[in-house]
Amino acid sequence: MPPQQEGEAGYISKPVPGGCEVPPVPPRRVRSGRAAAALGAALGGRCRATGAGAAPGAGSGAGAGAEPRRSIKCVLVGDGAVGKTSLVVSYTTNGYPTEYIPTAFDNFSAVVSVDGKPVRLQLCDTAGQDEFDKLRPLCYTNTDIFLLCFSVVSPSSFQNVSEKWVPEIRCHCPKAPIILVGTQSDLREDVKVLIELDKCKEKPVSEEAAKLCAEEIKAASYIECSALTQKNLKEVFDAAIMAGIQYSDTQQQPKKSKCRTPDKMKNLSKSWWKKYCCFV
Repeated sequence: MPPQQEGEAGYISKPVPGGCEVPPVPPRRVRSGRAAAALGAALGGRCRATGAGAAPGAGSGAGAGAEPRRSIKCVLVGDGAVGKTSLVVSYTTNGYPTEYIPTAFDNFSAVVSVDGKPVRLQLCDTAGQDEFDKLRPLCYTNTDIFLLCFSVVSPSSFQNVSEKWVPEIRCHCPKAPIILVGTQSDLREDVKVLIELDKCKEKPVSEEAAKLCAEEIKAASYIECSALTQKNLKEVFDAAIMAGIQYSDTQQQPKKSKCRTPDKMKNLSKSWWKKYCCFV
């Protein structure tokens, strides 16, 4: 499969055969044009997405016309159908995908202003299906921050946070920070979703349980959000940017070299001479 160029329009995705074992989630509501326009006006100065999918007029503020000198790589991981792609699309374009197509690997790019300086945010949307387990880690190289996503109305996706995703991340990126993200928060009180969960004797994941999980996996933070309503959506990526910058700065700090000064070399030679004399 040829790699997608940065900012290229479209998705690299294909339907994946097989059913889903978790309770079915009702079709998502479509954001109205008036609501989308209001959100676009309120959030238009947040970032500028590159490529054909960029929202018109989304770039403004400091650094909108400057070329970023630094970039932050953010990788989204988590079970399939938890809303990872919706988060990225809603954040970068103020749009919302109404049809679910399982992702293979998608790359998005946005320019954000941090302390008045432009920073390129590279977003890597990965596939959560098991058949991509061997390919997915190829995206983990040089990652500055992971967004570990689960759906608050999918207990199985929450269970996989500690059983599957954290071990996989730590195997390839032992020190990279993780932000735990609870997606689809707008469905927590949806009657149809609650009925389907009740049929399986399940309930939505509580915020308290998610925060406890975040502490156990030593995540930088836990944030619940909705890609549809954009509630806390900006907070998710703001936290990712700041955590990614902090981690990137620590990685770029020069390591202390163990330089041996002439005096140290002289003392070392004396000690070795004494040891040599003792053996003789």
